[in-house]
Amino acid sequence: MTRRFGIEEEYFVVDPVTRQVVPRGGPVVARAHAALGDRASSELLSSLVEAKTPPCDDLAKLTDQVRAMRAAMAGAAAREDVALAATGTPVLGELLPPPLTPGPRYAESLATYRALDEEQCICSCHVHVEVSSPARAVAAANHLRRWLPALLALTANSPYWAGRDTGHACWRALTWARWPVAGPPPHFTSAAHYEELVGALLESGALMDRATVFWDVRPSDHLPTVEVRLADVALTAADAATFAGLVRALVTRGLEDEEAGRPPSRPSGELLRAAYWLAARHGLSGPGLDVATGRTVPAADLVTGLLDHAAPALADAGDLTAVRRGVAAILMRGTGAARQRAAFRRRERLTDVVDLALLRPDGP
Repeated sequence: MTRRFGIEEEYFVVDPVTRQVVPRGGPVVARAHAALGDRASSELLSSLVEAKTPPCDDLAKLTDQVRAMRAAMAGAAAREDVALAATGTPVLGELLPPPLTPGPRYAESLATYRALDEEQCICSCHVHVEVSSPARAVAAANHLRRWLPALLALTANSPYWAGRDTGHACWRALTWARWPVAGPPPHFTSAAHYEELVGALLESGALMDRATVFWDVRPSDHLPTVEVRLADVALTAADAATFAGLVRALVTRGLEDEEAGRPPSRPSGELLRAAYWLAARHGLSGPGLDVATGRTVPAADLVTGLLDHAAPALADAGDLTAVRRGVAAILMRGTGAARQRAAFRRRERLTDVVDLALLRPDGP
């Protein structure tokens, strides 16, 4: 079976002169509707926009769709005299208090979560992979838990926050972790177990509704998919596609293991928390924690192990060569975070960092 998959990406709206984040998302989305329809949408903060690909059954098609989507969003931004930047956190800008997008849902969210909403100035990449049932989505999530820190390290693209270097490769993940239901999901024994826990969280008020289940892997509440939502938005369409190809293969491999009676690794929450921090702190340039063994290893080795594990499913989908090439490119040139810092070192200008991340109508 070739599973369909798709990508959702968020981008910052920036002033093309100052490169600071600006609250102009609404007009950009309105412009983008001509090319993308409802696949372009607003976000909680009016300085962010979101775009989605259609479902694809082929990695090359998905890559083309991401490029076309980015080009359409960049063109819409240019017609509104702004630009879009693909970074996980804002490089430049006065962020507090942020202008929020009008609407009853966002007003309810602000009333519920207060400063969490006000400081939710982050851009991520979500991958949806088609599954046949909520039970299969829960099973896939269980098998994915071991590999989440490696995926986080590979996709780190948020070292700066409002004019300062945070010292982390993925600061977005640490700001996101403050939400009451976020980060790596627990192991679930069944779909009923998942529903029981979500029901208790809803009753407690920790969740406003089911859309605020912000675990990094979750069954979609409105699509027949499992959603993996832990990554920073990627600097390039190629990096986003590499991530999506790995995610689809891990879902496929996990469900094959489930059917064969091979149980998933069950790392503790404490090990996952530590492994997440190491991945967010260093990206691929430092140590990582193998949550299945408890051993500290180079983060790049975790990614190599992930690729080896996913290789049979990648080969079956025809994606092995493309994804290996994509992973090798990231290992060689560094993560998005490493490339952002390299851009800064050349002239010590954060505007150069924003320029590196700008979406262009004719570029990646």
